[in-house]
Amino acid sequence: MSHLLRTSRLFAWLFLTGMSVAVILGSGFYLYLRPGLPPVEQLLEIKLQTPLRVYSKDNRLIAEFGEKRRAPITIEQIPTVQLQAFLAAEDSRFYEHFGVDIKGLVRAAIELVSTGSIQSGGSTITMQVAKNYFLSRDRTFIRKFNEILLAVQIERELEKNRILELYLNKIYLGNRAYGIAAAARVYYNKPVNELSLAQMAMLAGLPKAPSAYNPLANPQRAMQRRDWILGRMKELQYITPDAYDLAIQAPLTATYNATEAEVDADYVAEMARAEMVRRFGEEAYTDGYTVILTVDSKQQQTATDALRAGLEAYDRRHGFRGAIGKIDNATLADGDLSGVMLNYPRIESLMPAVITAVNDKDNEARAYVRRFGAAVMPFESMQWAQPYKTENWTGPKPEKPSDVVNIGDIVYVQVEQLPKTPTLAEDGEASETPPANDIDQPVKVSLMQAPKAEGALISLEAKTGAIQALAGGYSFGQSKYNRAIQAKRQPGSTFKPFLYLTALESGMTPATIYNDAPIVFDDSELETAWRPQNSSGQFYGPTPLREALYRSRNLVSIRLLRDLGISNTLNYLKQLKVPTENMPKDLSLSLGSGQLSPMELARGLAVIANGGYDVEPYLIESIADVNGKEIYRAPNIVLCDRNCDTNETETEPKTANEDAIPDDDTPALTAENTPKTRIMRRLADERSVYILHSMLRDVVKRGTGRRALALGRDDIAGKTGTTNEQRDTWFAGFNHNIATTAWVGFDQPAPLGRREFGASTALPIWIDYMKVALEGAPSAFMPRPNGIVNIRINPETGRRARPGEDGSFEIFKEEDAPAPLAEEDERSNGTHGNGDDLSRQIF
Repeated sequence: MSHLLRTSRLFAWLFLTGMSVAVILGSGFYLYLRPGLPPVEQLLEIKLQTPLRVYSKDNRLIAEFGEKRRAPITIEQIPTVQLQAFLAAEDSRFYEHFGVDIKGLVRAAIELVSTGSIQSGGSTITMQVAKNYFLSRDRTFIRKFNEILLAVQIERELEKNRILELYLNKIYLGNRAYGIAAAARVYYNKPVNELSLAQMAMLAGLPKAPSAYNPLANPQRAMQRRDWILGRMKELQYITPDAYDLAIQAPLTATYNATEAEVDADYVAEMARAEMVRRFGEEAYTDGYTVILTVDSKQQQTATDALRAGLEAYDRRHGFRGAIGKIDNATLADGDLSGVMLNYPRIESLMPAVITAVNDKDNEARAYVRRFGAAVMPFESMQWAQPYKTENWTGPKPEKPSDVVNIGDIVYVQVEQLPKTPTLAEDGEASETPPANDIDQPVKVSLMQAPKAEGALISLEAKTGAIQALAGGYSFGQSKYNRAIQAKRQPGSTFKPFLYLTALESGMTPATIYNDAPIVFDDSELETAWRPQNSSGQFYGPTPLREALYRSRNLVSIRLLRDLGISNTLNYLKQLKVPTENMPKDLSLSLGSGQLSPMELARGLAVIANGGYDVEPYLIESIADVNGKEIYRAPNIVLCDRNCDTNETETEPKTANEDAIPDDDTPALTAENTPKTRIMRRLADERSVYILHSMLRDVVKRGTGRRALALGRDDIAGKTGTTNEQRDTWFAGFNHNIATTAWVGFDQPAPLGRREFGASTALPIWIDYMKVALEGAPSAFMPRPNGIVNIRINPETGRRARPGEDGSFEIFKEEDAPAPLAEEDERSNGTHGNGDDLSRQIF
């Protein structure tokens, strides 16, 4: 008995000694580590790495930028069953322990000994929050002790639901998905509250090992993990046995769902991204900003589609340049074509395909199309493919499929219906496996080729400068170069409205007569004399300015600039804020030989469209932070004539065509330091602009822009433009509310072809866009200002028509109107015009 007592005392003393040593060591570690632990308040201040999202003004997703996919949500937005699934998998005693679960640690140890693995884990959810937010993933004793101390500290200062919310928004769940909301979208393309019980359990199984239990990478292990979690939920009475039986039989339904843009607007998205980085630096990608743009999704998609269709139509007119590659017979015979096709990228809707058979008898070719498999190409889809020779000449029209393609040719085709988003593996590579029924049911395709010509379209709200739509090229994936804001091109005759506005501001009228006759300029710096001519090669004699503009008479424009003076004209352009740095200081300026970007031309056109007020194009309507709080909104635009209330702060904003380079001096963008109003002042006499509107409407009604009559509207005005050798072609058109410019040309300036003009290349693109942009909108005319008179004139002389003379009505500023008949007779002294008018007619 005494021996037993002594033994008991010995164990008691050993136990007490061990406990004392443990307490001393624990206290020592605590005292050593506690000063280095971060305060729990930091947990609430840490910004989750949430991507930058860009939306159209009607809330359609345009783009998402950032390495991590995350969509933070509150715990109230997560179904109770989903919360229970995570608790069953990770920490069933979460609401009972103080941050460290002793029972859980013991259970994990027993599982490890009995099964060789740990199903439920030893770390609590609070410990995982401490690790994920504050600590590294190093497997060291010090890190684990820090984790335990932090977990206890977090439990003391935060509510349980707040800790669980932080956990569910932070955890990595594979395939770039961080947080439960992002994972629900990635694997099931659903919001969290629409998931089934089986899907909820599948997601709850991912935190333990996102790669090992990934339903895409390891479906069998993922199903085993899911079923174990469902069993735990039944055991914990979170779900009924019937619900368990139903869920356990559910098949695997997870697929990869990439974040799909709802609007095809890559160039716009890049402009928004660059501006956000300029403002916020690299944090723009991680701080969860939501950007709302000024573009309308329908108009933007139409702009993208119209530009592509116009470039494809131009390309087809100039013939087929042949196959982009060739596959030998041995490779064809091998039958494994998917790997070979990876060498040829998809370009927007154009898919690479290899010709596998050519059947002239059945008037078709057979092809293998990347991501589709077998396809049939009817001959009618190839009839456009005359062989390309030069920009001015094509070969004979094909009569059978073998005139166009041969077996082994790799060509681009367009499929009647695009595929759904391809399945992506863990590394994000697209699967090239075609649908199983492709071999039995070949898709129908059309022969295409990627256009070499490029283009741009910009549409602005005339009164505010808000960008309604912008397309900077055929394919952003093929070329990031944004021609809408970066390309400097000759505007050709689309420059003439600025020249004619200068003339109207200088006292000339639509009835002023100029002689459309040959003119020769000798220049000692040129090897030959300059002999400008009209595009028709003909001369038409005395012509009023109205007709000269709508018929785009070059020789009249040259004489007009000579009379106005080059310096005076350039100074007026500066008044209009049209860039003059790349403008020539000679008479070729009148023909648009300077250089402007499509955006600069569109902005100048908007000044004319809105009645003569300044315009600053802008793209971002508002910015919200990760919590949805608006931190920026574009100022309201106030058009100012003379006596404006200028108490509101005015700014000189960066325009849409400035390089978006981060600036360390840029102040933080907040709602407080953003002006509520931006004053835009008048740059041109409203009467001159009103008269110019009338003249430019005649371009559409009677001149080079007649194709625009297809819109069936009477409020459309505009100007075509074609430069020497058809290197740049344009159409710039507007009504009082919207100004849109379209350009077509090669990136490296080259002739488009002698039959190509602004009316044949750019105007169809403009029409396709404006048909949608103006759909349902009432006519928008500039209001008639005071000081305008209508006078019946003799169109041959520009003077008032005498009684009985043929005449037509013209509009004038009051001070520039033709003199009354009695004064005119006295001044003319028996002639048909004053000296100035006579010199213009002769010379």
